[in-house]
Parts: sequence; C-alpha cells; structure tokens
Amino acid sequence: MTDPNWWRQAAVYQIYPRSFADADGDGLGDIKGITSRVSYLKNLGVDAVWLSPFYPSELADGGYDVADYRNVDPRLGSLEDFDEMVAALHSAGIKIIVDIVPNHTSDQHEWFQEALQAPAGSAARDRYIFRDGEGPDGSLPPTDWQSVFGGPAWHQTPDGQWYLHLFAPEQPDLNWDNPEVREDFIKTLRFWSDRGVDGFRIDVAHALTKDLSEPLPTWDELRHLMHEHLPLDGTHPFWDRDEVHEIYAEWRKVFNEYDPPRTAVAEAWVPRPRRPRYASAEGLGQAFNFDLLEAAWDAEEFRDVIDDNLKLSAESGASSTWVLSNHDVVRHATRYGLPQDSETKNGKSWLMTDGQEPELDRELGVRRARAAALLLLALPGSTYMYQGEELGLHEVGDLPEEVMQDPAFFRNRGIEKGRDGCRVPLPWTPDGPSYGFGPGHAHLPQPEWFADAAVSVQEEDPNSTLALYRSALEARHKMQTDESLEWVATDQPAVLHFTRPGGWHSITNFSSEAVPLPQGTVVVASAPTNGGLPPNATAWVQI
Repeated sequence: MTDPNWWRQAAVYQIYPRSFADADGDGLGDIKGITSRVSYLKNLGVDAVWLSPFYPSELADGGYDVADYRNVDPRLGSLEDFDEMVAALHSAGIKIIVDIVPNHTSDQHEWFQEALQAPAGSAARDRYIFRDGEGPDGSLPPTDWQSVFGGPAWHQTPDGQWYLHLFAPEQPDLNWDNPEVREDFIKTLRFWSDRGVDGFRIDVAHALTKDLSEPLPTWDELRHLMHEHLPLDGTHPFWDRDEVHEIYAEWRKVFNEYDPPRTAVAEAWVPRPRRPRYASAEGLGQAFNFDLLEAAWDAEEFRDVIDDNLKLSAESGASSTWVLSNHDVVRHATRYGLPQDSETKNGKSWLMTDGQEPELDRELGVRRARAAALLLLALPGSTYMYQGEELGLHEVGDLPEEVMQDPAFFRNRGIEKGRDGCRVPLPWTPDGPSYGFGPGHAHLPQPEWFADAAVSVQEEDPNSTLALYRSALEARHKMQTDESLEWVATDQPAVLHFTRPGGWHSITNFSSEAVPLPQGTVVVASAPTNGGLPPNATAWVQI
C-alpha cells in the first residue's frame, strides 16, 4: 500500500514537457518523449515528477494559457498517451504531479469564446471579470493596474467592455465568486485523480479570489505591495485574500476521497507568515518555499532561510519544500556564477543583456550549484529539482530576439529578456540536430556547449554532475525519515554543518579556503575531499 505521507520527503523532478524529449520530431517535447525517458528518471532516483502544463494551449505563456483542462494538447499527444506515461511512471515507482492553472484560462477556452459572443451582464461573462470602462464613453480601463508581464491588466473587447488579466491578455482571469467555476475545477481535479495522478501543483495559488468593490486603489497605491510586501491582513484586492482558503478547503475534501489522499503544493508568493495556511492539512497540504531560490551564495542567508522555513513547516504541520530553479527563473548554476550582490544574485540584470554582462564565471557557478543541490537534498522536507539542473546546465542567455517566446520579453522589451533561456530543450547526446532531444531541430535553439553537458556524455564520467545527483539521491533514500535537524557549531561562520538522525552530517563550505571534515565516512561530496572540504563544496559524512 502506498504511504500516504510519501510527499513529505520526496525528491520531485520538474518536467517542462515541451523541452524534455521529442518523440515525433516536430520540435516540441511530448508525452511519448517523457515515457521514453522513464528509465532515465528511475536511474536518477527521483520519487515523483511534476509536469508543467501539457493541456491544449496557444502557448501565449508556455502552456499556462489553458484552453481545455481535461485534455492533452494534440501536439503533445493524447489522453491514451498520458495514461501510458502514468502507468510507466508508476511501474518505475515514480509518482506524478500535474500543474493546475486556476486563476485564468486561455482566451481560446470555450467559456471565454462564449463570453465574447454574449452581452454584458450575461451568465457567460460572469465566469470572468468583465467591467465597464471609465470616462464618458467607457474608453478608459476600469483601473490603471499593470499586469505581471507588463502593460495594462485590462483588455477591451469589441463591444466596449474590459476584462481583467493579471498576466497576458490571452489569459483572462476567472471569477471565483461564480459557483460554476468552482464546480468545474472540482470536476477537473477528479478527472485527473481518476486517471492516476498523485498530486497537483497549484499555479498562482494566492490569486484566485478578488475584491473589486469601489473605490479601487490606484496602481501607485499597489505597486509596492508585491510578494513579501503584501499586507498581512489579506486585504489586497487580488493577491493572497483570505477567501481563497475556502476554495482549498473544498479541494482538500476531494483530495481526501482518494486512497491515498491526493497531494497538492501551492505556488504562493506571499509573506512568510502567510504561507502556513496554504500548507495546512485543511488546505493544499504543502506550499513552495522560494526563499533559497532568491538567496545569494551566503552561509548566513542560507541558515536564516532554513531555520525560518523549518519553523513555518512545523507551524503548518507540513514538510518544507526546497527549490533552487524552475521554469520561471534563471538557472542557479548561472546565478551562482555571477557577482553576488542584490542586483545579480538572481540573474535579473544578466537577463537584461545578451547574456555576456555581468561576466559569468561558469566553472564557479557549477561548483556552487553542485554544493547547493547536495545541501538541499540533505534537508528535511521535499526537494524540487528542475530538469537539466542534474546536468549542471547554465541559462542560455544569448537567444536571439527572433526565437523568443516568453510574453514577459515582448511586453517588457528592453527591460526583461524573459524565461526562454531556462526552457531550452535538454541535450541527451553530443550530436544530432537537437542533441538527442528529438530526430529534428528543437523549438528553441540549443548552444554548442550543450554537447559537453549531454546525458550520454555525463553517464560516462563518474565525476559529472549527473553522477553526483544519482549518488546523492541514492544515499538520500537511506536517510531516516525523521524530519529533525540539528546545527553543529563551528568556529567558521562561512561553514554550515548540520546533522540528521542516523549519524548523517552535511557540511557546506561557503568560504574561499578548505576546511577540515569530521572523522567518518564521506558518503557523497560535490568536490574531491582529499585535502578537506574545498571552497564552494558540500559533503555528507556518516559517523
């Protein structure tokens, strides 16, 4: 029988389906491509995969503009292909988590197409957030709010009304006060759960419920209230409102109808004190912790984040989630190879250029990325890995403008280069038109240096990043599942040393000098330890 708490300590591998493996040669990764690589995932040692959206979509936002929540994009396969993939993953002992995108649909969704044909005030429009415009002729948007991707958050329809889209215009926001919207998503959760899906990642989980009662605040009044600066009383008009938890309480009842209960993890960019409610047993059960993803390569900052999040997980009753990269951010091998100041630690300024400035120390970035990954895998809680980090991949920062796909680039041209650089298809072999990604060329161009990072090349190298991840994940499964951690005092502030039950020690050296290791067996290390633990390295020692 499956352990209902499997998710608490799971190593989860995120697959961006369009860039993982292409079975049919059309340049897009697909479901059969994932199925063909199940043995790779098993050998890697992951407990679960998380699939970014694979639903029918016009790809206005990388698949997060969903046209049909209960189907597979025909370019990626069919429901039968999906069932075969689930069966193959389960046979390999791997769970599957799928993305649910509940804040908005695609503008091609049948509901929105119906709304465009319906009059103002109709039931069809009530599924979304339509408003009359301002000014004598309604030609001005209802508010001056800006979307996450830049530009106005309202779009005018041919009949003069405006609809809200917190993201791209092709992603109209749903009205979660509408009972039909709530009922349809419950139907969707059951649809995928009945097909064997083990859990759900909830996109923009903090944005569903909204208060558009008058008077509405101006953008100047809201612009500073983002993420960690959101009000703590749930009064923001569209982020992190208390009412959203009523929805997740309904979802939890559905999840608990299954044996074992279906899991869920919230993508909720909210202040730390607000996070436990999303992760509660009465709600989604777990919430992403992005704090290390936003941290510089600094021992004190890492320790503070770890301590804070272990306290938050204890408060919610959930386990914490640890993540360094995903489909929305600069890959951490690149972030750690840039100057570690407030402007560059997350690669933001690097992505505003052609990928050449500030100068990237590629070797240093990979050394730190290996060390950080090993540290995370030793922490109590679940770890989420993004495809390609096990290969030590850097961001592809020099993609030419003519191949860009991310709406963040087009709506913020000259300010933000967007997220395409972390979504370039994976290299599986050192040759071929797409380095083994598929029989033809990939939908985003791959750099020549991918040849040296390819899976088949790293499988022949016992010191490769892939070999490190495989060894670490194998050793992680031998750790006790007790979720405690104890810090070991050191006289070096740039060294983080903690223990886990069973005599496991994790030591990370953030300094520029080698440090001694405790006496014991080095189980796995991110760099050779003959002369002690070198700079920018982590080792697990069992005593």
